[in-house]
Order: sequence, then C-alpha cells, then structure tokens
Amino acid sequence: MELMLKLLNGGAGSLAAYLAAHVLLCLLPAFFIAGAMAALIPKASITRWLGRNTPAHVSYPAAAMAGSLIAVCSCTIVPLFAGIYRKGAGIGPAVTFLFFAPAGNVMALAYTGSILGPDFAVARLVLCLLFGTGIGLLMAMLFWRDDASHDAQTDTLFAERASVTPAALGVLLSLVALLIAGTLKLWPLTATVATLELPLPWAEAWQSTLLRWVPFDAARGEEGVSVQGSVLIGLLLLIAATAWKGLDNIIEGANRWTWVALGLSAATLLVAAARLTPVPGGLQVALTGRVLGVALALWATWHHARQLRAEDWRSWLWEAWRFVKQIFVLLVVGVFVVGMVRQLIRPEWIESLAGSNTLQANAVAVGFGVFMYFPTLVEVPVARMFLDLGMHRGPLLAYLMADPELSLQSILMVAAVIGRTKTAAYVGLVAVLSMCAGLLYGAWVDDLGWRPLVGALLGMLVVLGGGLAWLRSRQSAKLPV
Repeated sequence: MELMLKLLNGGAGSLAAYLAAHVLLCLLPAFFIAGAMAALIPKASITRWLGRNTPAHVSYPAAAMAGSLIAVCSCTIVPLFAGIYRKGAGIGPAVTFLFFAPAGNVMALAYTGSILGPDFAVARLVLCLLFGTGIGLLMAMLFWRDDASHDAQTDTLFAERASVTPAALGVLLSLVALLIAGTLKLWPLTATVATLELPLPWAEAWQSTLLRWVPFDAARGEEGVSVQGSVLIGLLLLIAATAWKGLDNIIEGANRWTWVALGLSAATLLVAAARLTPVPGGLQVALTGRVLGVALALWATWHHARQLRAEDWRSWLWEAWRFVKQIFVLLVVGVFVVGMVRQLIRPEWIESLAGSNTLQANAVAVGFGVFMYFPTLVEVPVARMFLDLGMHRGPLLAYLMADPELSLQSILMVAAVIGRTKTAAYVGLVAVLSMCAGLLYGAWVDDLGWRPLVGALLGMLVVLGGGLAWLRSRQSAKLPV
C-alpha cells in the first residue's frame, strides 16, 4: 500500500508539474497552429515541399530545416506533425520533421555545446540529421502503400483549396511568433520590464504546501509546482470546461462560451509569460519581455483572424479542438505513468549500467530516455549530471537522441495520429539508430579513429540510398495500393 501511494503521488506530481510548466506557452499554441495548417493551408503548399512525390533531396532537407527552427518538446511537436501529415505530407518527411525538431533544433544544439562541449553538439547535429533522414526514408520504404493511399485521401479531402489567403498566412505566422515568444529563453524575452507586489500574505504558505504535496527533485526530473503553476492549472481547468461548451459545435456557429474559452486562453498565456514569486507579505508579479512578445503575437493573431471568412475561422477552431480531444488525454495518461515509473528508477543505476560504450549501456540510455522524460533543453543539464557521475559519452549521446523523441506520452500521441503499426516501427527505428549513434560516437571518443567512423557512416548512406532507389522504383511501377 505504501508503494502504491508513492507511485500515485509521483504520477499526480508529474502531471501537475507538467500542466503547470509546459502545456501553456508551447503546447497550447501548437494545437492552434496544427488546426490552422489543417483548415487554412492548401494541400499544395505542404506537398510542394514535403509531399510523397516531392524529390527526396528537397523534401527531407526541408523537413529538417523546418524542425531546426522550432525549439519545442516532443509532446509539442506531435500536434504540428499531425497537422502537416493530415494535410498531405509524406510519412517520410513528416517523420523526419517529428524526429529532428525536438532533438536537433538550434536552441538544443547551442545549449548542448555550451554545457557538454562543441564536439558533442556537432556530433548531435550530424547524427540527428543523418539518422533523422534515415528514419524518415525507412518509414517511407516500409509504408509506401499506406502513404500512397493517404495521399489520395488528402487529394479528395482538400481538393477545393487552391491558395493561401493573406489572412490565413497572417494567422499562421502570428501563431508561430506566439510559440517562439513563449518558448525562447533569450534576452530580451527573459528581461524584467516592471514589477509590482500584490498584498497576498498567504502566497508563501501556499508555496510551502505545494512543495509538500508535489515531489521536487531535479535529479529525478521532478519539477514541483509553484504558486504560479497552481494558478495556471486552475485556468487550464476553466479553459477545458468552457471550450467543451464553446468549441465542440463550433462549425454550427460560435456562442458565448466560445469567446469565454478564447479569452481565457489568451489571458492564461499572458499569466504564463509573467513571473509570479511569493515574497514576505505578498506576491511579486514581474512583467517580462515575454509578456510583451506574447501580447503582441496574440494581438496579431486576433487582427488577422478577424479578416478570415466565418467558415474558415470556424474550421480552424474545430480542427484545433479536434487535435486537443485526439491527443491531450493520451498526453495526460502518459505523463502520469512516467511519473509513477520515475519513482522506481534511481539515477545511480543508470551510471553503473552505462559507464562504458557497450550495446547494453546504449540500450539502457535509450530506455532511460523513454521513462525519465525531461522537457526540451532540461535534458541537457541532466546529461551533464550523468556525465559527471561517470556515464560514457556514447550512451550519453544515445540518451540525448532518444529522450526528446520517445517519451511515453509522445508515443501514445503519435499512435493516435498514424496508428499503432507505424508508431511501433518509428519507435523501433529511433531506438535502434539512437543506439547506433551512441556506439559510433563512443567509438570515436575511445580513439577508434576517424577512418572506421567515416566508413560506417558512408556505409549507412549507401544502404539508405539503395533503399530510396528501391522505393522510387516501386512507386513508379504504379502498383495497386
């Protein structure tokens, strides 16, 4: 019974910390972006760069380039992946985008270089690019018939769309700006513009209560819940209640709950962008540059949304709500289960099992990445901790490639988008190729020499090139799907 209570407390604490810290400024805009891509962007605008029939030398670099500019968690990238896939992107380029965005984005690479060294950042970039493209190509090879069928379905579904309107483009760019303003950890977004103190003497006591209720241990990935986080959880619950009444039948027209849900969403994003800190006798509210950036992006989104036709903005909101219903419940379940499993795993076990560059050590590192999920960029200081404890740099790279991709909650969400069979193949490919990346980099660290390493990489490129040629020949044969 004591163990069960500990597991339940860990799951609840993990869920509370995640909802308080990571859903709002990254995942909430991502759902709206996914809805906008599905409802407002013509299929041709996606398939021109990422479509099944787009030349591989165009589609896969385009997918990696798009992913490199988005510094988000694996959970946040899934709605964006769902948006481009549903709009007609080929399974290969879409999966490359899904893989590369959390692991190989510019922010993750820069932070990796500053904490673990430039050689580690270069290795992460090169191997993420190589294996991310490889995973996409292999998925396209394995599921080319399903991909052709999916392409035909999207042709029928979106045949009436011909061009992107200026208003639709403005909405999408404004939402991307909102995502960037809410997630980038750079000056001037982090700078404090003004502060004020609210006379709330109970704030410090409430923070102490939250720390007792919710586990907090940075070494185990337990983040706890702050006073600000508890406020945001309350606002999220209000959004959920009002959105269910205001968005479930949005195609038939908006009602008062629609505007309440959207207003609460905007207000919640602004609260999340501020900094609330308990101080003796009150609560200090710091208005940061992020608040100004988020406010400006919200205004731009509202400005352009007003120019959309009624059926367009209703379709946008309906698609966004559909993604929320499809994905968010699985996210909640996954985060809860991860929090329970985390209570059973000790960091020192990882250190003892992954102190050398062996197949077992790399497998342990990949498994650790699945069950000890950390939000984007947080995995880097955790990796630094394990490096200091004695983890070999090879398994460490395998962990850094797997952790942003294979969290349990993101696996559940991806399965909701592409099905269990494709998800199982994707998870297997990521796990195997992450271990290969760790073994290759670890061998280089162990002074194997650059010639065997280059030979192995060239061999993999030859295999992938042969597979791509086979795929193209099968597609050109126009076999029935």
